[in-house]
Amino acid sequence: MSKKQGTEWITDIILIDIINFSKLDSIQQLEIINFLTKSYTMMINKMLVNSNMPLSKLILGFISTGDGFFCILNPRLKGYGTVLGLSFNHFSEHIAKKYPYFEGIRIAVHTGQVYEFTDILGNKNYIGEGLNDCARYLEFKNYTISTVMVSQEAYKSFKNFLDIYKDFNTLLAEREFKHSAPYVFFDKHGNEKKGILVWLRKAGIINPPNINFNSII
Repeated sequence: MSKKQGTEWITDIILIDIINFSKLDSIQQLEIINFLTKSYTMMINKMLVNSNMPLSKLILGFISTGDGFFCILNPRLKGYGTVLGLSFNHFSEHIAKKYPYFEGIRIAVHTGQVYEFTDILGNKNYIGEGLNDCARYLEFKNYTISTVMVSQEAYKSFKNFLDIYKDFNTLLAEREFKHSAPYVFFDKHGNEKKGILVWLRKAGIINPPNINFNSII
C-alpha cells in the first residue's frame, strides 16, 4: 500500500519526558539532549542490526517535544511499544551517573491513532488523538522512577504481541518483568484514564522480533 498525505495509522506511541527539564540552564539542557539522542541512536542502530531490519520498518517517526520526544512505532510491531519503552528506560541510570543534575525520565506508552502529513519544511510529521492521549498518561501522580506507564489500550496490544511472539515471554521473564495492578486516574481535562506501571528488575535492551515483511502493513 502506498502512503498518501493524511494516512491514518493505529499503532504504539512512546513518549519520553525529561523530568524538570525546564528548570535546567541552557547548557545543561543541551548536554542532556545530546547525550540522550546519541545513546538512543546507538541503541536503535544496534537493534536494527540484531533484528535485520531498516529503521523505517521499526519506527515511523520521531517528534521532538522540546523536553523529550514521541516515538511512533511501525503498526506491524504494535505491542512491542511497551518493550521498547522499557528498553529506553535502561539509559536513565547511565545519564544520572554522568550528569548529577539529571533527575530521570518519565515514559508513557499508548496505542492510538496518528495521521501522517508533510510539514512546512517538507518533512514527514504526525498529529492525532493518539499523541494527545499518550501525553495524558504522564499526568499520573504516582509515577515511580524506572517504571513505564502503559495505557489500557497499549497493555492489550502488548499482551497480543506476546501471544504472537511467545519467545518474548521468556526474554521478559529473564529480565524479571513486573507490573502493577491497574490504576484509574483523571487527566487535566477530567477524562478518566486507565493504565498499568511496568518495569524490569534487570534493566536492559530487548531487540524487536526478526520478521521479514515487504510493506508497512
